[in-house]
Amino acid sequence: MSLGSKIIRTILSKECDMTKQILFITSTRIGDAVLSTGVLNHLVSTYDDFEVTVVCGPLCTSLFEGYPNLKEIVALKKEKHHKHWFKLWRKVFTTRWFMVVDLRDSFVSRAIWAKLRYTGTRRLDKGAHKVVQAAQLIGQYADNNAPAPKLWFTAAQLDKVKSLIGEDRRPILAVGPTANWIGKTWPRESFIKLLHRLVLDENAPLQGHRIAILAAPGEEADAQYILNELPENIGMDIIAKTSPGEAAAFLSKSACYIGNDSGLMHCAAACGVKTFGLFGPSWPHLYSPWGAHSAHIATAQNFDELVDFEGYDPKTLDHSLMTSLTVDTVYDAVASFVKSE
Repeated sequence: MSLGSKIIRTILSKECDMTKQILFITSTRIGDAVLSTGVLNHLVSTYDDFEVTVVCGPLCTSLFEGYPNLKEIVALKKEKHHKHWFKLWRKVFTTRWFMVVDLRDSFVSRAIWAKLRYTGTRRLDKGAHKVVQAAQLIGQYADNNAPAPKLWFTAAQLDKVKSLIGEDRRPILAVGPTANWIGKTWPRESFIKLLHRLVLDENAPLQGHRIAILAAPGEEADAQYILNELPENIGMDIIAKTSPGEAAAFLSKSACYIGNDSGLMHCAAACGVKTFGLFGPSWPHLYSPWGAHSAHIATAQNFDELVDFEGYDPKTLDHSLMTSLTVDTVYDAVASFVKSE
């Protein structure tokens, strides 16, 4: 290496030592984005005076608005021919980053200047939980002490929650009866029977709770059907009325949460709320709700077995693949979980 090159490298290194900028690239999907916040939790405790730029999908931006070290949120909308990555590179390449953490393993993280670089997801243990994989990426934690996902909220988000809850101080059971795919939604009739046994029946384990039904835009039909089967003084309509960040803030004020494998489930768990997940054609070892305050139940058949039938097409499937989970089985598991907590 020439003397000139050594001098330039030394100057760049010193400049990088002085910068306090971290680039964090995470998922476009809500659930995966929430599971990656364990890394942000680690960063805010380790580099408390650093500024973090978060890159995520447009649907996820509100989840990061309350992050205490936030400098900027970049909404990365997918485009043909990977044009979105080139646009991101043009935006970030002029900054001399102290650190880049890239859970998307994109070329961007390799084509910018950074003192510390955490990428290369191919070397992670693909059989480990997604929280553990995120921890492995930054090389800091083993399975038993990976940093837990965590969400932070803005004053505006918390004010929205206050308006939704009102003056009623009864504890809230939050319910997420929908998901982004019909195959992994427990039947709505089963949800109705379960909620009656948990809250409305005599000596119900959650008697005295209000029941909040949450769902995203586009998932209103089944959620509204369930809400309509609840007494008006018990049911709370939180259906397509919030951003993901506001929904998560609402969940943070709930006593407990029950729902399908979805982004809402991971939001509840990240808020430290007692969380119970229902799993069918998905992978609990990768996506179960994280934390000692969480539990789940799954169909006896795994994903591959549930979709192994003639004519299966995920795009045209029009029914639940979780009918083998009976109301009795789920009730017993949830009641035991609630009592233990």
